[in-house]
Amino acid sequence: MAKTKTHQNGESLSNDDASQRRPRATPSFAGLSASSAASSRVGKAVSRKRDTAPELLLRRALHKRGLRFRVNVNSLAGRPDVVFTRAALAIFVDGDFWHGRDLDVRLAKLGSGHNAPYWTQKIQANVARDARVSELLAQQGWRALRLWESDLKRSLSTIVDDIEAYVRAHRSSARRLYLTLEKPGLER
Repeated sequence: MAKTKTHQNGESLSNDDASQRRPRATPSFAGLSASSAASSRVGKAVSRKRDTAPELLLRRALHKRGLRFRVNVNSLAGRPDVVFTRAALAIFVDGDFWHGRDLDVRLAKLGSGHNAPYWTQKIQANVARDARVSELLAQQGWRALRLWESDLKRSLSTIVDDIEAYVRAHRSSARRLYLTLEKPGLER
């Protein structure tokens, strides 16, 4: 008789059924993996990819100033959190932990914690990816602005003032550039 296992949702599976299921993919960085599949699943569930509290804080403040923008633009490298297309400004709201604020201090703390090699490599990979994305956007004529979540919480109005000044100064020049690049002889 085949042994049975009980699945999370309470249904029982025979060994034959369990072996036919597709194996779960666990995150891996050069042979390193999360401490368990369960912790990986829980971590992914609670880690928001968009509409985080710091992002919403920034977006509400920008909207109150009358600035209009696009959110999570898939066509741009890195999928920026806030995009001002006319000003060619891509804004990323980076979490202090995940994107390595005070990287040396962070790595020292992670080095003595649980599953240290996995976490140090993960944070370092995030930092390297952020640098690549910012460089790629710069090559495409975009300005990438990276904001730390703790800076937004600490000095939101100053950051929004700076963004507003930049957008208002650059959106009209971007429009003029677009108009000069149009091909002559084409009627609208």
